[in-house]
Amino acid sequence: MTVVERGPERGPGSRRLLGRPDFRRLLSVRMLGQFADGVFQASLAGAILFNPERAAHAGDIAAGFAVLLLPYSVLGPFAGVLLDRWWRQRVLLGANLIRALLVCGVAVEIGVGVHGQPFYLSALVVISVNRFVLSALSASQPHVVEPERLITANAVSVTAGAVIAAVGGGAAITLRSLLGGGNIGYSAVAVGAAIGYALAAWRAAGFQASQLGPDEDTREHSDSVRHVLSGLADGARHVRSHPPVLRAFAVIGVHRFAYGVSAICTLLLFRNYFSDDGPFRAGLPGLGQVVAAVALGGGLAALLTPPAARRLGYTRWPALLLLGAGVVELTLGLPFQLRTFLPAAALLGLAAQGVKISVDTMIAQLVADDYRGRVFSFYDTLFNVIFVAAGVLTALALPENGKSAVAVALIGVAYLAVGTAYLLVSDPDPLSPPLRRRRTTGPAALPSCPATRDRPAVRPL
Repeated sequence: MTVVERGPERGPGSRRLLGRPDFRRLLSVRMLGQFADGVFQASLAGAILFNPERAAHAGDIAAGFAVLLLPYSVLGPFAGVLLDRWWRQRVLLGANLIRALLVCGVAVEIGVGVHGQPFYLSALVVISVNRFVLSALSASQPHVVEPERLITANAVSVTAGAVIAAVGGGAAITLRSLLGGGNIGYSAVAVGAAIGYALAAWRAAGFQASQLGPDEDTREHSDSVRHVLSGLADGARHVRSHPPVLRAFAVIGVHRFAYGVSAICTLLLFRNYFSDDGPFRAGLPGLGQVVAAVALGGGLAALLTPPAARRLGYTRWPALLLLGAGVVELTLGLPFQLRTFLPAAALLGLAAQGVKISVDTMIAQLVADDYRGRVFSFYDTLFNVIFVAAGVLTALALPENGKSAVAVALIGVAYLAVGTAYLLVSDPDPLSPPLRRRRTTGPAALPSCPATRDRPAVRPL
């Protein structure tokens, strides 16, 4: 593994991190790419849901979610195995160049009015590459920061990425208002995403090929399906052998299902139920306000989570966030009013981001490097499968206007139940200082991980 040579330093964690050129470069790759993600996703949402030249119902939304995300969820684990063989720097460089080209093709399809499966399949490829890039970024993080600063690094990186994606979405909405809401306007917005992807590739090119891992002595030979499946089975056993990671996966899964339900409700409410109320807007501008509120909450999570997780523990803090999210859903979500919806979005964004930062940190610290790519890819796949299932079920069950007190109440109760269970059954601090002191071979290697030994070294691809 690329071991960070510099020892612990005193001073504000984020300032020290931003003083590291390698961390700044990896952060810029993430931010440029996720800004482009926000632009591209806003162009897709606008073209499908709010384009007067197209018409979409709840069933169409469910089909779009399934077509765009479910196939990649099946292929995602195989991508994770490749992340444990290929230099991650080359993955970030090549994948960003590929999706810059692919987005240009999707923009042409939007401009000429392509509908149905051809359009969805084209977007599927772009979304699939996006998830691959995010897994590579997460697996690369421990190679550019000291282990004791990983929680702060995750808070800065993940939250900055989420915030800049929201900024990208807002920029896309602004650009669309200037260019018009038809096919040509949304096509031009999509082209803007390609510029961000190209710049992300340029920044990734500044790393040395081996700088972001995986370690030379943990790279694998074969790329056969049999070896891929065998490697995934080893990764699953590795995760199962670490109960804190396994419990974190369960919590993030329930949270992601609730998020999927909320996402479909929000889309339908802003499209078919809400109307403008003073400064609060309905339609696509209103969704932009929601995205901004969620980004604000995510920014607060980046500030609060590192000190809170260190003080309260890496399971107690996310459990408290889930309990708070349940209260927010029941008190601010049920009125179905724009003036309570935006504060709820900000608070739920804080909870979602705080939970994700905590889980990301546990996975990065407790999973050995030769499994980290597979585990993060499975993590992303879990996100997609559960999100799709929630989206499909919710879209088919909800009324067309998206207003369902039952759905909101169930989300709130689920948050309260999972937060309570996580608070009661989990070790409050699985990343205790004694555990970090025992680590001798790198930021993520544990003495209880024999699979990290005796792995054959192979030449880079």
